[in-house]
Amino acid sequence: AQAKMLGLLAGAIHAAPERYPPRLSSIPKLGLGTAALGRPGYINLGRDADLPDRPERTVEWMQSNAHSVLDAAVEHGLKYIDCARSYGRAEDFVSSWLADRLSVDVIVGSKWGYEYTADWRIEVGDGEAHERKYHTHAQLVKQLSESKKLLPSLAIYQIHSATEASGVLESTEVLDELASLRDSGVVCGLSVSHPQVATIERATSLAVGGAPLFGSVQATFNLLDQSAADALQTAHKAGMFIIIKEAVANGRLTSRAEPSQRLQILQAEAAALGTSVDALSLAWVISHPWVGVCLSGASTIEQLASNAEALRLAPLPEEMFARLGAAMKQDCEEYWADRRALAWN
Repeated sequence: AQAKMLGLLAGAIHAAPERYPPRLSSIPKLGLGTAALGRPGYINLGRDADLPDRPERTVEWMQSNAHSVLDAAVEHGLKYIDCARSYGRAEDFVSSWLADRLSVDVIVGSKWGYEYTADWRIEVGDGEAHERKYHTHAQLVKQLSESKKLLPSLAIYQIHSATEASGVLESTEVLDELASLRDSGVVCGLSVSHPQVATIERATSLAVGGAPLFGSVQATFNLLDQSAADALQTAHKAGMFIIIKEAVANGRLTSRAEPSQRLQILQAEAAALGTSVDALSLAWVISHPWVGVCLSGASTIEQLASNAEALRLAPLPEEMFARLGAAMKQDCEEYWADRRALAWN
């Protein structure tokens, strides 16, 4: 365990200059994602118990709830907020929150490439989708303009769920547009979807105009799916800022998960520390030195308070860190099959 931790610490040393502003290096390692805050439906387990009954999930109520969670995030010391054009009204809610709190000190990132198509519905009809992917130059130009209008202080702008199959990393028009954005001072990043590793590796090495294009990468990494660890550590060494999403696996690493041997292990370790399973899961992620920020996906102030305990717990004791990593790991393909089965609720 000690050798593993020393190896991780050694991996934290950059082999290349950082591709992002120094301010990002000093923020707390827990941030707030808004996927569950900006729209009435999402795939997180137990969401139906978190929010009022369906008729009450008006835009106005959801905005008020989002503002309350954002206020709680600041109270807990969080500095990074992550949005996307496809997260319903997430950018609008963050924009209106910032307008009422001019002195708040946060860094905001967002994403382009998906269009929100659910029209404020929790469930959509057969053949319909909650969001659709358009990784085109026209979509980038359109959504960048929309994001900047709502979030003029936008610090990070990411391709949403880039994959090799989408071809977005081969589009000269898109890459040149992103290079112009990079040269204007905005960090260009990408979030990735399964299969993640090859896309992370391609993005890490991609250069446009004689300089690396991407300054950040956002990926799924948690106790269950650890498959992207090596690629993310390499990206970190290359100077990229690492953002972790789905650290509690959409609720599968919380008390709401179906009973299993893995959950029993996690509950026992959490009980030994006097904490919650979600806080321990997050703490395991942020105990990796190469993680820049890990996103809480909280949709209530109570969830956020529980998640924020991770900042107190990390870094975990070396033996517990290693023990959890070994005991909880799931096959990558099995993990993503389970995720695909999650229902919007």
